[in-house]
Amino acid sequence: MNALKPGSTIGILGGGQLGRMLAVAAAQLGYRCHIYAPENNSVAAEVAAQFTCAGFHAVEALDAFAKDCDVLTFEWENVPVEPLKSIADQAALHPPTNALNIAQHRITEKNFAQEQGGRTAPFAEVTDRTTLDNAIADIGTPAILKTLRMGYDGKGQALVKPNDNLDLHWDAVEQQPCIAEGFVTFSHEFSVILVRGQNGDIRYWDTPHNVHQGGILATSAVPAPSQVVDQQAEARALASKMATAMDYVGVLTCEFFATDDGPIFNEMAPRVHNSGHWTIEGAITSQFENHIRAICGLPLGDTSLAAERVEMTNLIGEDANQWNEILADDKNHLHLYGKGQSRAGRKMGHITKLFF
Repeated sequence: MNALKPGSTIGILGGGQLGRMLAVAAAQLGYRCHIYAPENNSVAAEVAAQFTCAGFHAVEALDAFAKDCDVLTFEWENVPVEPLKSIADQAALHPPTNALNIAQHRITEKNFAQEQGGRTAPFAEVTDRTTLDNAIADIGTPAILKTLRMGYDGKGQALVKPNDNLDLHWDAVEQQPCIAEGFVTFSHEFSVILVRGQNGDIRYWDTPHNVHQGGILATSAVPAPSQVVDQQAEARALASKMATAMDYVGVLTCEFFATDDGPIFNEMAPRVHNSGHWTIEGAITSQFENHIRAICGLPLGDTSLAAERVEMTNLIGEDANQWNEILADDKNHLHLYGKGQSRAGRKMGHITKLFF
């Protein structure tokens, strides 16, 4: 494991808030960050040493970016894989592209989890209107229809209830290839957040209990309720197998449902994750710092809790306008992402609260 020296350049593909927080963590360790993103108004670029604004398929720009970097990573799991092959010889990329391939296709992702011994909700692939009928007949209702690619925070999804008009749902997902997933009866949602170093060392943060509203993560809290803690070991074992099978380096997040029969795998994110934002103040080493440590070949940091209890709350849309009132509570740690315009469903920041 060859450690990257401070002063080296880390290339980050994607220009959102995750890239912003990665760049801040990298700067603390003495690294420069070069952001590559198609959007001109990148909040990550505001805190980085360099910024390339170009499309992910702009081969010449991507090549020049990679030549300027000593290691590459990404903050968005939907970065196109094919263009990355053209820069494979320029700099090491962590996590590997096979993690992107798996995470970008929901059927592939479910099959991969099952191959590693995990359990998922019942599912079927939907390629056209006829297979939608077949899938719903097999799985039953209620069910969730999700586009095979893209889609996050509830986007690209449709809830199918008994006796619904399937034509309307097929139009709602713009007649794109989909996965139909059966409903799972669960008590809690939770995520396993791990970091894997270049030497195969794996460390876990405490498992957060996640609450979603409207398909968007609202809160994450640790320690989690007892049913989640009881299922933590099995969920961690699956996440570890998945990381090892992918030869993964960096932070990996796997989301689960806690059920009476044990943990049910939902999906994975090959990156730092919203449900781990509490680690900035709430853990000895944050997910962002440990991701930088991992991809740079440094020893991993302690993931232990820094308080008895930690709660993270997302600031969605106009919630962020209450920054003054939020700071009036001296237990609150406020993180605003520098996004100029608030709108419904947009993540503008988060609050972390520690209890001792």
